[in-house]
Amino acid sequence: MTQLLSAPLRQSTRLLTCLGVAVTLMAGLEAQAGTPEASEAIDEVVSPRVSPHDDRDYRALTLDNGLSVLLVSDPQADQAAASLNVGVGSAQDPEDLAGLAHFLEHMLFLGTDAYPESDAYQAYLSRHGGSHNAFTAPQDTNYFFDIEPDALAGALDRFSRFFVAPLFNADRLESERNVVHSEYQARIRDDGRRASDVLDQLLNPDHPTTGFSVGSRETLADRPEGEPSLRERVIGFYEGHYGANVMHLAVVAPQPLDDLEAMVTERFAEIPDRGLSRPVIETPLVTDQALPRAAEMQSVRDSQRVSFLFPVPDPQLAYRHKPADYLAHLLGHEGEGSLLAVLREAGWADGLSAGVTRGDGRHALFAVDISLTPDGAERLDRIQESLFATIERIRNAGLEAWRYAEQARLAEQQFRFQQHGSPQSDAMRLAMNLSRYPLEDVNVAPYLMEGFVREQIMRWLDGLRPDRLLRLYSGPDVEGDKVSPWFDAPWREVKATSAAEPLAGLALPEPNPYIAEDLELLDGHDETPEKHIEEPGFSFWHKADATFDTPKVEWRFSLQHPAASQEAREAALSRLLAGWLGDSLNETLYPARLAGHDFEAYAHARGITLSFSGWRDRQDRLITRVLTQLQEGEIEAASFERVHYRLQREWRNAPQDALYRQAHRTLSEALVRPQWPTEALLEASRELGVEELRDFRERFLAELRLEAMAVGNIDDNLAEREAWLVAEKLSPSLASDEIPDLVPLQADDLPTLTPATTREESLVLRYLQGPDRSLDSQARLAVLGQLLETPFYQRLRTEEQLGYVVNAGYSPMLDAPGISLLVQSPDTESEAIQARIDAFLDDFTERLATLEDADLATYRQAVHDELMQRDTSLSGRTNRLWRALAYGDTDFDRHRRLAERALAVTAEELRQGWPALREAGVARVSFDPGDEPSDVLALSRHLEPLPEGK
Repeated sequence: MTQLLSAPLRQSTRLLTCLGVAVTLMAGLEAQAGTPEASEAIDEVVSPRVSPHDDRDYRALTLDNGLSVLLVSDPQADQAAASLNVGVGSAQDPEDLAGLAHFLEHMLFLGTDAYPESDAYQAYLSRHGGSHNAFTAPQDTNYFFDIEPDALAGALDRFSRFFVAPLFNADRLESERNVVHSEYQARIRDDGRRASDVLDQLLNPDHPTTGFSVGSRETLADRPEGEPSLRERVIGFYEGHYGANVMHLAVVAPQPLDDLEAMVTERFAEIPDRGLSRPVIETPLVTDQALPRAAEMQSVRDSQRVSFLFPVPDPQLAYRHKPADYLAHLLGHEGEGSLLAVLREAGWADGLSAGVTRGDGRHALFAVDISLTPDGAERLDRIQESLFATIERIRNAGLEAWRYAEQARLAEQQFRFQQHGSPQSDAMRLAMNLSRYPLEDVNVAPYLMEGFVREQIMRWLDGLRPDRLLRLYSGPDVEGDKVSPWFDAPWREVKATSAAEPLAGLALPEPNPYIAEDLELLDGHDETPEKHIEEPGFSFWHKADATFDTPKVEWRFSLQHPAASQEAREAALSRLLAGWLGDSLNETLYPARLAGHDFEAYAHARGITLSFSGWRDRQDRLITRVLTQLQEGEIEAASFERVHYRLQREWRNAPQDALYRQAHRTLSEALVRPQWPTEALLEASRELGVEELRDFRERFLAELRLEAMAVGNIDDNLAEREAWLVAEKLSPSLASDEIPDLVPLQADDLPTLTPATTREESLVLRYLQGPDRSLDSQARLAVLGQLLETPFYQRLRTEEQLGYVVNAGYSPMLDAPGISLLVQSPDTESEAIQARIDAFLDDFTERLATLEDADLATYRQAVHDELMQRDTSLSGRTNRLWRALAYGDTDFDRHRRLAERALAVTAEELRQGWPALREAGVARVSFDPGDEPSDVLALSRHLEPLPEGK
């Protein structure tokens, strides 16, 4: 897989957490922000270059204080968003205060001159359906939020004061230091952080990105007597590094540009102009005399990986031509004859990616990362030589203009039909790109490939030599003679050179046959999907959609079987069959993925879904090939073993997942049927071999129901024709009532559950389940969850400092409403957490007693607006409609009806339902280190289905 690290940033903003370590999604994008080239571009160019179908209005400003601003008016947006990127990060931490940049990021949220309350910003956003977060990277700190458009001005009021007059409250230093320490502890067993920690020991110790970036109680401890206090150091860092000249602001909202300009100018003009410029890192990332070098580290997870890294120039320096992307494409290719294909055939690897990481604006590392099988872990030398044989093949025969032209053509297609993300993700992307590229290129920079320059590509290729290699292997059986300083990873240095023979069969990719030719946009558009086919065993829904100005189509085919999850054995076989289908087509369909045609097969409680996304043109080739393989493809032992090993590895590693994720998974395993715990799937899989999978495929395909949906730029006739082709090949025969439904269960009389985990933190998840599955119950709990969100976070995280992972809110399971309250703590035991949650709920009862409907209005509106948010991509719309169909919402208006009911929720209804909600359907998940896991299935076997209600 090619890691297109210069591709647009895509992140789930509601789940994004503060990152105090290197953010690899941004590696390779580090730029020389504030250079004369970028500044002149802002003066000369009125607006960025946009894709042909981007009809939003743009305006660039440079305020008198030097702040660079990009405004985007999108009349269709139903949320407003802003992101401010500061050109400073953990690389600028002082040597005696590791984590200071990250600590400062936390402190900015805790009160300003105009809004001194520590929850003023968060509470305002929560009342108006908003979300917020920030992250600290090596050279950037990014702050962002979204909110209802009508409340944008108030949000900007509060947001802008972070950068004008933060209070840095002395009484909050200790609490926020504890929160930062909790964040560090929550990630201390993360193998990615551990590998980065070991890699730092191999890089140039003078390079500023090799330090400890998160921070802890120890590194952020009070200063010795006679030295400036911690608060004084925080203020000094802020005043020395935060200034309008190194800030870039992007705002995306439905308001007209003149209104947005007035909002921004009024509120951000006070940011001080301190005459700053983005720090430039001159120090080499790697010292050449230290190379080649190799190390091995002990992983926490049962997983073997090897990374081959080479120092290269930062590709940001050549973003218009993308020489590093060209090489990453060839080395990360997964088609026939590729390095991965040859390693897979040998049984040594099951995944590979190539791209650039650790960019600092001048220097970077080109990385080839390989996920190994146990056999591959024993053959690192031959894998290494096979990599260098591939590099040599590229050097001798791979630098060809037609290959570059093919990549450029695909990039142009992506940009031409670029789909906007959410306003928040767009604001983040634009703020970061504004700090890296000339204004004219902030949209197009990730897609630019302006011509094949052989000499330029050779500059990067010449860096990929054996004498410039850094190799890092990780596996659970490594014995180390050293321990990494911050994440406690045992490691050792080993010999880097190799004299082994490379594998045979390596080849460069052929021309791509899947590149779309017909990119005509059709006019047809339906408001909702319509059922076009209803036959025994088969139903098909179609929605012609021209909203996103792209000639793409999303297909979903649900192949449903009555016994797909009846037993753990069948559920494991369903996953094996879906995994085998993808694995066996990997080489064949990799060119299709490169050309913009995506395919995924995934198992679920009812069977297996085949998902296709991509250009309308030539999509039928992909669908036909997948169905032929599903029905007729030979299930070879090698492919089975790869998938079998990959799934077992995933299930074995489940106890290492983040503890809060394990808690939610444990709760779901108890309260949804049919569903099987990972331990049950792992145990069942041990008895399965290739013959069992062959038999299961035959049984599965012999007894099917098929539900299908197509959404996108395709007319009725073509959609029906392609749907019928699938149905005729699969011959489905079962009626819908022969397929079991997923059923949420009542939480009454459920004992406290303990997840099967190896984590060392403590956790409590309190789940308050609604009385039934009616829309009225869902609406009440959704509004109640919105009301609980901020005060729970403020009390248990900010004030009581119980941990870094603290949240509360609406958390439905299928269509069963519920509220989750979760605390994960590094040093507070679950019993104490339970008591704190009880105390909070007691106080919340008092708040409900005096709650007026007028107080509830903004929370009701926030729930309504979130439910009614527009779809920001064709795939997102399709997934929403596909979920609606799974719930039986054939009018596709359940979200609208729920939103309307949310507006009608009264304070009195919340008061009346609160006592029963606290006491009746309550589920608890808790854990302290050393606790024995629960037998979830045994404890929940007696539970009854939750009533549907009226």
